[in-house]
Amino acid sequence: MNKTEKFTFLILGTIYLLIIIFTILVNLKKIVIQKVSFGKVLKINLFISLLVLVFLFILNYINFIDYEKPIPYKEVNQITFKKFKGFEFFKKELYGSKYFAYVFTSIDYEITKESINIDAHFHPSRSFVYDKEAKSSELLNHEIYHFKITEIFARKIRKEIIQKKAFDKKLIEEIISKNIILENRFQEKYDYDTFHSYVLKEQKKYEKIVDSTLKSLNKYEDSKIKFYDK
Repeated sequence: MNKTEKFTFLILGTIYLLIIIFTILVNLKKIVIQKVSFGKVLKINLFISLLVLVFLFILNYINFIDYEKPIPYKEVNQITFKKFKGFEFFKKELYGSKYFAYVFTSIDYEITKESINIDAHFHPSRSFVYDKEAKSSELLNHEIYHFKITEIFARKIRKEIIQKKAFDKKLIEEIISKNIILENRFQEKYDYDTFHSYVLKEQKKYEKIVDSTLKSLNKYEDSKIKFYDK
C-alpha cells in the first residue's frame, strides 16, 4: 500500500471511528441532541457509511485525489511506474500472485467539420501497480506493450478512414467501434499467451509482433486527419 492509499484509509478510518463514537455516546446519553432519536442518529450513521463506501468505489475506479490527465502515445517513453497512480482496494492478487499491475488505455477521438483527431491514451489515475516490490522492468515493459497495442489499433483506424475516405460521422464511429472490439480481443490474447509477462518466450514474441506492426503503420502515426487533404 503506497503513501496516498495509507493517507486515504487513515482519513476515512478516522471519520468512521468518530461516527461510531458519536453514535455510542448518543446511545449512552452522554451527548443529548434535542428532538433527535437514537434511531435517527443510526440512520445518519448508515447514510454516511454508504457515502464512504461509494467514495471508496469511485476512488478505486479513478484516483481523483492525485489526478493526472491522460498521456498521448507520443509520450510513451516518459511512462514509468511513478505514473501508475490508481488504487486497487479490493483485488489483492492475480492468479495467486501479489506482484501485478494494471494499465488503462483508450482510443479517443474528436470530430470537427475539417478533421478528426484519433489518439491512443494512457490513463495514469486509472492504472495501478499493486505492490511496490512488483515494480520490475519486466512488468513495466509488459504494461507498456499494452499501450503500444492500443496505438496499433488507433493507427489501423486512421488507415481505414483514409483509405475508405470515410468522412461521415456514423461510418467513422462504426470503424472505431469495430477496431476497439478487435483491440480488446488482442489485449486479452496478449495477457493469456504471455501469462501477464511471466512466460518470457511469449512476451518476446509479442514484442517483435507489436514493434513490427507499429513500424508498418508509421504512415498513420499522425493523430490528425484533415478531410480536405484526403
